[in-house]
Amino acid sequence: MPIQLYTDLAQAQQGPLARVAFDTVEVPERLQQSLDHMFGVGTTPAAAVDQILASVRRDGDAALEHWSRTIEGVELSQFEVDRSAIEAAYSQLDPLLVEALRISAAEIERFHRKQTRQSWVDWSDEGALGQIVLPLERIGAYAPGGTAPLPSSLLMGVIPAKVAGVREIIVCSPPQRDTGEISPLVLVAADIAGVHRIFRLGGAQAIAAMAYGTNSVPHVDKIIGPGNLFVVLAKKAVYGTVDIEALPGPTETMVIADADANPELVAADLLAQAEHDLLASAILLTPSLELAEKVQVAVARQLEELERAEIAAQALTNRSGIVLVPSLEVAFDLSNAYGPEHLCLLVNDPWQYVGKVRNAGGIFLGERSFEVLGDYVAGPSHIMPTGGTARYASPVNVDHFRKVISLVGLNEKALQRLGPVAQRLAEAEGLTAHAAAVRRRLEQ
Repeated sequence: MPIQLYTDLAQAQQGPLARVAFDTVEVPERLQQSLDHMFGVGTTPAAAVDQILASVRRDGDAALEHWSRTIEGVELSQFEVDRSAIEAAYSQLDPLLVEALRISAAEIERFHRKQTRQSWVDWSDEGALGQIVLPLERIGAYAPGGTAPLPSSLLMGVIPAKVAGVREIIVCSPPQRDTGEISPLVLVAADIAGVHRIFRLGGAQAIAAMAYGTNSVPHVDKIIGPGNLFVVLAKKAVYGTVDIEALPGPTETMVIADADANPELVAADLLAQAEHDLLASAILLTPSLELAEKVQVAVARQLEELERAEIAAQALTNRSGIVLVPSLEVAFDLSNAYGPEHLCLLVNDPWQYVGKVRNAGGIFLGERSFEVLGDYVAGPSHIMPTGGTARYASPVNVDHFRKVISLVGLNEKALQRLGPVAQRLAEAEGLTAHAAAVRRRLEQ
C-alpha cells in the first residue's frame, strides 16, 4: 500500500505526526553534486544562498545575469517583461482558463475586502491617543516556475496587498529554460491580480534583487510567496532588511474523519495534497478501522490515475499516513499539537467541532467544503502557515501589507497624572536623562 496505516499511536507520533524542520532535510545526492560544481565541494544550500545574496548586493545586475546563466541556464539582456509580452500571453491561454483566473481573483478580492482596519484617534480631556494605519509602499511577490507554475499562489498573495492599498507590487518569476520567458500562466495571473512590474528572475537571486535592489529591480519593503529550498533560505537570510510573510515549507493536509465519511472522497483529498511535492504531508486521523482500511485501498487505486503519481506516491511514503485514534477528541488533541496548514473535517455536523480547533491555517467543513476549493476559489488566501507555525501565524491577509504608526498627543493634564509615574520608572531603570526630561516639564 502506498500509504501506511498506523494502529499504534506512539509509532505515529514518531512517524507522520513528528515535525521535521525544513532546513534539516537531507540534501539529495544530485543536488549536492550541482552545489559542489557551482560553489565548491561540500557547499551547503545555506552557504550557496549566502554567496548568491552577497554577490547580488555587491554587483547588482551583473550578478543577476551571472546566476541566471549559471543556475537557470538562461542568457538575459533584459530582466523586466514588457507590456507586449504580457498581452501576448493572453492569446496563449484558453479563454476559459483566463475566465477562471478572473473569477478566482474576484472571489479572493471579495473576501479580503471584509478585512478592514482603519486609523483611529481617541480624544479625551488629557489629549489624544491613536493609531495611523498605512499600507506598505512596495512589496515583491515570488512566483515559482518549474514543472508546475502556480498562478493561484500569485493571486492569493498579490490581491490582499492590492486591497491593502500597496502603492507598487512587483513580481519575480524564473524564466523557462527553453524560451527564456516566464510562463504565460504566471504573466496573465500577475496582470489580472494588478501587478505593476514583472521580472524574469528566479531562485535566491530574485529574492536578493527584491531585498537589496539593483539598477533594474527596485528594492521592496516585504517579500511574499512560496518557492523551493533556496528561495526559502534566501527569504530567511534577508529578513530584517525586508519583511517576509513566512518561511513556507512543504504543503500539508490533515483530515479528521468519522465512520460515516466517504472513503473515496477522503482518499481524493489526501492525494490532492500529496501530488504537490515529494515532501508534502497528507495525514488522516480516524477512530474507524473500517474507514481507515477502505481509504488505504482507495488511495492505492486512485493513485494509478494521476499524472503526478510518482511524486504523490513518494509523498505518501515519506511524510504521510493514516492514524487510527481512540476517539475524535484525541484526533483534535493531535491536530492541535501538529498545527496543520489545512484541517479538513469530514465528520457529521462539522460545525460542532470548530470550537475544538486551536491551531490550523484553515478549517474546511464537510465534504462539500474541501481544501481544493480553498486552493483556488473560496476566497481566503491559500498561503497559510506550515511546519507547525499555525500555533502563532496566520494565512496571508490584508494586515500583512499594512503597518501601524502610534499617535501620541497628550496635554498638561496627562503630564501631571502620568509624568511622576514615568519619572519613577526611569529612575528605577537608571535612565537619569529620561527622568530629567519628565522632571523639567513638571517643574515649569
